[in-house]
Amino acid sequence: MTQDESAATNEPHEGEELERKIRDQPDIAPGAWVKRIVLALILLAVAYIGFRVSAAFFPRWWAHRVGDQVDDSLTRGTLWGLFVGFVFTFVPLLVLLQIRRRFFSWTWRGIVALVALLLAAPNWLTLAVVAGDSKAAHAGERIFDVEAPGFRAGTLIGVISGALLALIITATTMQMKRRKKQVKRLRVERDELKRSQHEQAEDNESS
Repeated sequence: MTQDESAATNEPHEGEELERKIRDQPDIAPGAWVKRIVLALILLAVAYIGFRVSAAFFPRWWAHRVGDQVDDSLTRGTLWGLFVGFVFTFVPLLVLLQIRRRFFSWTWRGIVALVALLLAAPNWLTLAVVAGDSKAAHAGERIFDVEAPGFRAGTLIGVISGALLALIITATTMQMKRRKKQVKRLRVERDELKRSQHEQAEDNESS
């Protein structure tokens, strides 16, 4: 065999050995947990930036919208606060309490919780004005004092009333369902007892 023929024969074997060595090298791609951590950090950064931008804009904007509706009236401010506090607490809580449904997957429970949080946005905006420490929040408080008297107190009463009513309705509904199941179980036991008594009577007659 000539030198050229020997080199041609060895080249395929060397190529296969190199490919095998490449396949045997450990995978250096980032694992699933690394990707999740990076994604979580990105989402947290975006959420923080969104929060800071919102804190600098929405409290003042919301206070102006409320002031336009109330128009310096204590009665209107109280009634408007009662309406906003009650509706945007009662409805979101009823929606949020649906996550206890067994047919919901964890994904859908998260979606339902997010919808409930969004439905309560007016109350979150009021809370951002009252409890915020940004310049926009302080400006919103001054606007409430001048243009929307009674709104904050009315909102607080509405929030408490809406939360209590939602919890009472939910507890009553759960109690009614529990009693309905108990009645159904008792009816089944009664029917089984009657059937067993009837079969026993037939056996006595036949004997």
